[in-house]
Amino acid sequence: MRSIVGWILAFAAAATLATAAAAHSLEELQAMLLEKELYFQPVDQPAPEFTLQDADGKVFRLADLRGKVVVLHFIYAGCPDVCPLHADRIAEIQKMVNLTPMKDRVQFISISTDPEHDTPEILRGYGPAHGLDDANWVFLTTLPDQPADLTRTLVEAYGHKFTRTENGQLMHGVVTHVIDKEGRCRANFYGLEFASVNLIRFVNALTNDVQRPHHHKDKGFWDRVREFF
Repeated sequence: MRSIVGWILAFAAAATLATAAAAHSLEELQAMLLEKELYFQPVDQPAPEFTLQDADGKVFRLADLRGKVVVLHFIYAGCPDVCPLHADRIAEIQKMVNLTPMKDRVQFISISTDPEHDTPEILRGYGPAHGLDDANWVFLTTLPDQPADLTRTLVEAYGHKFTRTENGQLMHGVVTHVIDKEGRCRANFYGLEFASVNLIRFVNALTNDVQRPHHHKDKGFWDRVREFF
């Protein structure tokens, strides 16, 4: 028998899809999110490519995920504060997505910015500790022949930074990236205060091939935002 929490999540997921379906285009959905979701930034540019591996040495290339929507974020297992909270938020979103037909159309990816310390054993334990389902989630790190700081360079290609401090921690912001089925970055959700339902609405629109928007970017505003991430 499905638990009460399961029923609540199922109802929430169904309501989310119904609301998303009411938007006639991705452009309309973006306009709604720009009005109501403070932490949403529309984007339309090629996602920086990568070739990385999971804890078992299986290679993952972003290019191999064409045809799926990718929800991507950067964390490290030794983070004492926001990374665990970010992982918990991604797990919450994944649970709702996986109660819908989107489950097979969406790939969740966490990328370690601390390959020197995130060993295979640590990578394997991270998902279960935060409720992440490896059916469509993976924690990636560098290949053996890649430089240790590769993923921190990759973070910068995605528009923010993880900077190592004197005490060995990594100072960073929190961003969830959404990549469409053609490998283009389509949205950033900043911080942890965004509404999960809004990210799910956006992912649903991308999985259903809603028309591409023609949005207007306020570069000045987002340049200022990026200074903090």
